[in-house]
Amino acid sequence: MVEAANLAKKLELFTEHWSPKIVSEYNGNEVMVVKFQGAYAWHKHDETDDFFYVLKGKMRLETEQGNVDMGPGDLYVVPKGVMHRPVADEEVHVMLIEPRGEPNSGDPATAATKVWI
Repeated sequence: MVEAANLAKKLELFTEHWSPKIVSEYNGNEVMVVKFQGAYAWHKHDETDDFFYVLKGKMRLETEQGNVDMGPGDLYVVPKGVMHRPVADEEVHVMLIEPRGEPNSGDPATAATKVWI
């Protein structure tokens, strides 16, 4: 049966932070949802941009080019090669899109393992 992926329902299936869950794929990209709180490590992606879309809550993307405050419905794409880190004072729910296999930290040695839900 063909059905849409309900992101709110997918986010109810887990509680851990900083652990992206794949909900769909298209054209070689993984569409993921993630919950996070606190600050992630500074990192960059040398070969790809980094897509963030806030579903619930508030966050700040700190970048070497300046900070971007985001709330529900806000989207920001960090250009490839730009140092950045997401920060959230309270839990935030975010949709990410990355090329299949791209480590979320920019480095396979420190990346979270992505799983389908």
